[in-house]
Amino acid sequence: MSSQKYFRVENMDCASEEAEIRRAIDTVPGVRGLSFQLSARTMGIDADAATIEMTLAAMRKAGFKPQPVVEQPETSNASAQPNASISNIGKLVTALCLAIGAEAIGYFAPDDMAWKAAGFGVAASAIWFAGFDVYKKGWAALVRGRLNISALMTVAVTGAFIIGQWPEGAMVMALYAIAEAIEARAVDRARNSIKTLLAMAPEEASVKDAAGQWRAVPVANVAVGTIVRIRPGERVPMDGKIIVGTTSINQAPVTGESLPVEKKEGDMVFAGTINENGAIEVEVTALASNSTLARIIHAVEEAQGRRAPTQGFVDKFAQIYTPSVFAIAVFIALTGPWLLEWTWLQAIYKALVLLVIACPCALVISTPVTIVSGLATAARRGILIKGGIHLENTRKLKVIALDKTGTITEGKPKLVHWEALEVNSMDAARVKVVAASLSGQSDHPVSRAIAGGLVAETSTVSEFKALAGRGVQAKIDGVNYVLGNHRLIEERGQCSTALEAELKKHESQGRTVTLLASSAQALGFFAVADTIKDSSREAVASLRTLGVMPVMLTGDNQLTATAIASVANISEARGNLLPQDKLDAIKSFQKRHGMTAMVGDGINDAPALAQADLGIAMGGAGTDTAMEAADIVIMNDDLRRIPEVIRLSQRTHAILWQNISLALGIKFVFLVLAVFGSASMWMAVFADMGASLLVVANGLRLLRVVV
Repeated sequence: MSSQKYFRVENMDCASEEAEIRRAIDTVPGVRGLSFQLSARTMGIDADAATIEMTLAAMRKAGFKPQPVVEQPETSNASAQPNASISNIGKLVTALCLAIGAEAIGYFAPDDMAWKAAGFGVAASAIWFAGFDVYKKGWAALVRGRLNISALMTVAVTGAFIIGQWPEGAMVMALYAIAEAIEARAVDRARNSIKTLLAMAPEEASVKDAAGQWRAVPVANVAVGTIVRIRPGERVPMDGKIIVGTTSINQAPVTGESLPVEKKEGDMVFAGTINENGAIEVEVTALASNSTLARIIHAVEEAQGRRAPTQGFVDKFAQIYTPSVFAIAVFIALTGPWLLEWTWLQAIYKALVLLVIACPCALVISTPVTIVSGLATAARRGILIKGGIHLENTRKLKVIALDKTGTITEGKPKLVHWEALEVNSMDAARVKVVAASLSGQSDHPVSRAIAGGLVAETSTVSEFKALAGRGVQAKIDGVNYVLGNHRLIEERGQCSTALEAELKKHESQGRTVTLLASSAQALGFFAVADTIKDSSREAVASLRTLGVMPVMLTGDNQLTATAIASVANISEARGNLLPQDKLDAIKSFQKRHGMTAMVGDGINDAPALAQADLGIAMGGAGTDTAMEAADIVIMNDDLRRIPEVIRLSQRTHAILWQNISLALGIKFVFLVLAVFGSASMWMAVFADMGASLLVVANGLRLLRVVV
């Protein structure tokens, strides 16, 4: 897993500044990922040293001042952050009290210079405590010709003081600072909801030392290959393979499975999961920083840096919206006295109110909170979505192409029948040895089933080679053999009429048949059966209900594909497909139906996964390749997670547009009140803050959604 460099950005207060930083960095090539902690005012940059320097230069040019942080903020500032938070709250409370005091002086105090000077001083103090950083950022933005939120607030507050409305200027800045603090907390809550999973992994592991004694060691110091002991009820400290003992493991933090999974010697366990009922010894297979759980969290953090379509639209809209409103405010200030018979002070005041109302905080924050909440909710269900764009686009799927083995079926086939053909060149015992030798060299589920079912002595294999979509070939004792599917033997011209009839008998029962052949003839066949998952039927039914057409694409023979598809209630199944054939099938579905997803293992189906509009890998827990290959990774083998993603995508899209409508609707109402009614500046800030809180609360609903 790649590491990040962390920086403190003092003048990064809310999602709007984060958006500005992202826009500034967009032009820098080579940035792999960004992470933000708004409440701590820190950010992480995942890039090489030269790219980081370019990134920091782009930030400084945009008016930000990043300073390096020695350690990751979550660990280095764990004890300091609460005190900093208390200090910030104290400043905001002080600013609000001073702003109220300024309002009281302006309303109740006698109209003389001494009281005005006192009120002015109290108002200036409120601004100092609440948002002097905002004020400075606003002036810096104006100097650079950028009309961002800080610039609007700075102009509004300065104008209020110039026309004698200093109490309202102070209240505007105090309320704005409070709103920013709430927004930062809300965004961090959404982002950190997945990181709470990492805290589930214990900080120490019980490690077996050279003398055979058990001792507690920090997980950060535990090397790969170390033996650790996990007692019943304890959490698994690191990823590893069980070497002693059997148990059941609660894997909910990684895969989202609600029921414990039985584990035996040779099975993998993952950091953060819970050992339910048996003492086990585990050989560590990954460092704590590279555990499956840590990789999930890192992938979600990177996903947050990828802009969703709606988020990109909102950012572009805000770039046009803010200068436009500023221009309208200037127009009102200059023409109000002529067109509407206002006094100059009235016109300027209404223009300033308009600037405050126009702040696009609610609009800008409406999308990241919603997207991040959706990503976090999916991750807690064992669904890793690599970016807001995939979360949004999943709802548009028309076709989902499913691989057979391990996706629709259990992926744990068993050898149910084998037979040596009546040939003179080799007896049944030798057929068994050769088949066991070849199948033992492959990690394909069917080959593993054959090797496990034959339980025979093996011979030395040389020149072993995988034949994509067909099988394997190798030399044993100087003789060339192939162990492959029906298609391969047909291509070699080694299928007789009698053999074809025998194979079809097994294939019609949904069995996968693999054949052993020499250069001269077929020597034997092996029938493997794989049962369909109960969850597959339910998932297929859910996909149909959602208006998505499920199809099956498999390298297995057509008879087996048809039999399995019939049980799963899939109307279209294509068998005998090579990787290129699957790729062509995806292109065909895209052309005929529209947006198409491919669901596979992330390895054999790589071309189809790449071509599909959405690549989905199944069974990604502990599999680096699956995590890298697909846009969405289902951390267990439950196909029902795919309809869940579609429903989550639909709800995310609905909430996004609810938030945009709320933000713009509230703005429009108060814009009308500002021009033709009696809206004041502090009322405008309340409206802006209210809209921000409303869209934040609406976006955070996705953290509690049941899909």
